[in-house]
Amino acid sequence: MVLHVPPEAARRGVAPPVPRRDRRLARWGLAAAAVAWSAAASALQPEVVARGLEHPWAVAFVDSGHMLVTERPGRMRVIGPDGRLGEPLQGVPRVDAGGQGGMLDVIADSDFARNRMVYFCFSEPAAQGGGNSTALAAARLSDDRQRLEQVRVLFSQRPKVGSRHHFGCRIVEAPDGHLFLTLGDRFSRMQDAQTLDNHHGKVIRVRKDGSVPPDNPLVGRAGALPEIWSWGHRNPQGAAWGPDGRLWIHEHGPQGGDEINRPEPGKNYGWPVITYGENYGGGRIGAGITHHEGMEQPLHQWTPSIAPSGMAFVRSDRYGAAWQGSLMVGALRGRHLARLELADGRVVREERLLESLGERIRDVREGPDGWLYVLTDDRNGQLIRLLPNPARR
Repeated sequence: MVLHVPPEAARRGVAPPVPRRDRRLARWGLAAAAVAWSAAASALQPEVVARGLEHPWAVAFVDSGHMLVTERPGRMRVIGPDGRLGEPLQGVPRVDAGGQGGMLDVIADSDFARNRMVYFCFSEPAAQGGGNSTALAAARLSDDRQRLEQVRVLFSQRPKVGSRHHFGCRIVEAPDGHLFLTLGDRFSRMQDAQTLDNHHGKVIRVRKDGSVPPDNPLVGRAGALPEIWSWGHRNPQGAAWGPDGRLWIHEHGPQGGDEINRPEPGKNYGWPVITYGENYGGGRIGAGITHHEGMEQPLHQWTPSIAPSGMAFVRSDRYGAAWQGSLMVGALRGRHLARLELADGRVVREERLLESLGERIRDVREGPDGWLYVLTDDRNGQLIRLLPNPARR
């Protein structure tokens, strides 16, 4: 499999990655599938836009070709149209970085050109004592793109716990302006995902000022937190608004059972009562069942796990009509980009792309220019633009 690096990337000193056989797939008994998928990898021509990012987590498109990138250790940077990395933004709130926690997702407001607002989520330390939780904040990006202004926390996950795992933390702005935020179960509190007096293992929905929409499904229900939209989730690290006008998410399974779901208001997605995964090291979780009355089935699941992170739909025609409507999902453990073809809201075909990069794909977004962009999760992480390979056009 040959991976093409464009001349511009070569001038920047980007060496072509060394092709390699994916031994993990052979161990999992998927060698034949790997052969079928590998042919699709050359359909893309990666172009490195920026490098030198420390464990980047998310990218948002702001103005005049500039991009805002978060780094898990607790920073945000602006990347210029020429790929130049700006200094860390001033005004970022205190972040409890460690383990899976830190500065995580970021999106630009749909009316950014007018208000310059961004929304971001991060692991927020407790004001007193220990513990942390996922928080959602809003801020204005200064005109000179050097700092965050008017920073305010819109929502804090309750309760805070002493954990370095399962923060969730993907943000989606719906067409009506409401914000969805995915929240992990915090690993040690997985049973909380089935109770409604906490925010662990939930998807929540709030207004842009942090208030609760009156039509949220649990408003007025005794013992339930009104921000909750859906529950029974494990650790959702991908979310996007679908062409069907609905919220789509994916979430990590424990060892197998990574899922794609379309969270509907007031519905239970089962974790940890039902799962297609198992305990780390083997052994069933709970009763070891995959179905239960009153609990929703995933639209798609991966066993073995690919460890999904990042999610985007292809809306532009940059890659041809066959790719329009495809769902793109980054894979951390799988070290590839998955392209999922959909029909009637179901996954009917999957291709694995970028395998020869050998990189953990943390985020995938479609830019305003119609190209796909991915972030690699590494100490020297990269922002990569994906161009179609002319040889495959």
